[in-house]
Amino acid sequence: MIVKKNLQQILDGFHIEQFQNDLIDWFTKEQRDLPWRKDRDPYKIWVSEVMLQQTRVDTVIPYFHKFMEKFPTLEALAEADEEEVLKAWEGLGYYSRVRNLHAAVKEVKEKYDGEVPRSKEQFSKLKGVGPYTTGAVLSIAYGIPEPAVDGNVMRVLSRIFLIWDDIAKVSTRKQFEEIVRHIISRENPSYFNQALMELGALICVPMNPLCLLCPVQAHCRAFHEGVEKELPVKTKTKATKKVYLRAVVLKNEEGRILIRKRPSEGLLANLWEFPNDELPLQIEEAQAFAEWISREHNVVVQSLEPIGEFEHVFSHLIWHITAYRGEAIGQTSESETSKWVTPEQLETYAFPVSHQRIWKAYNE
Repeated sequence: MIVKKNLQQILDGFHIEQFQNDLIDWFTKEQRDLPWRKDRDPYKIWVSEVMLQQTRVDTVIPYFHKFMEKFPTLEALAEADEEEVLKAWEGLGYYSRVRNLHAAVKEVKEKYDGEVPRSKEQFSKLKGVGPYTTGAVLSIAYGIPEPAVDGNVMRVLSRIFLIWDDIAKVSTRKQFEEIVRHIISRENPSYFNQALMELGALICVPMNPLCLLCPVQAHCRAFHEGVEKELPVKTKTKATKKVYLRAVVLKNEEGRILIRKRPSEGLLANLWEFPNDELPLQIEEAQAFAEWISREHNVVVQSLEPIGEFEHVFSHLIWHITAYRGEAIGQTSESETSKWVTPEQLETYAFPVSHQRIWKAYNE
């Protein structure tokens, strides 16, 4: 039976200063050349940390460059309209991240004269800012010794300290934050936190950690016990739900395309998409879909033809979309959430990746 340890037992016999030196020395020599590491601008670091949540570094780099070109300062982002911001984020996914970031920088501009707060209490109260983002931005930008514990860091520390607690639990993350508060370098918290993240990304990877290359192998209890591949412990997530949808790229007699805006709350909020509905498994014919589109948008839909099948995986569900192309005749009305746009205008609206793929297939 594995006994839960308290902080004193976890740190007993652990050489904190030597661990700090080994970790920071390695990071100083081996850190990747990443664009948000060029300076300590808290705005750039904040944007990069939001982008990096649940997204790979290689994917983020070109988005970061593009975003910084469009919104080089916190003020520029705060003053931009949401449509422009969503378009710049298009393809990165998890759009609530950028909506929260947009709201938060507006608050910083209004309440703190455009300067990202150094205070943990102030910064952590901004929209979308959790304990990890707080620790990352304050430590990297301002040198404040605050923990920045994400999945990578929990994996590293669970192995180093031989901790068998489930990392999916909030209580376990808080335990790791408490550990970091005791072992973080006061002289260089920026490099310490970044080094833990870098170690998890490059060396202490999930399936087959590269222990022979690890700069802190001498401190790793899991390695010495030969159980590094068994850690961390994480409960399995629930099975993803599969949702079947029908969508249509509908063109009217003027050559305009019908798009609609998603609700302001929930999945992919405020993004634009082609008209679609959830497909009852027992009804697959295109005619029923054409009738629904006709009623919904006050047009007569003609000649629906299949474009293809498209699948998009979210963290909790999978969309399976059957897409069509169609012609519409009759009066084409518009509203705040429904527009007829030219193909050129369509390129200025932010769409989910699945609908970008439908549009690409439509044009092939």
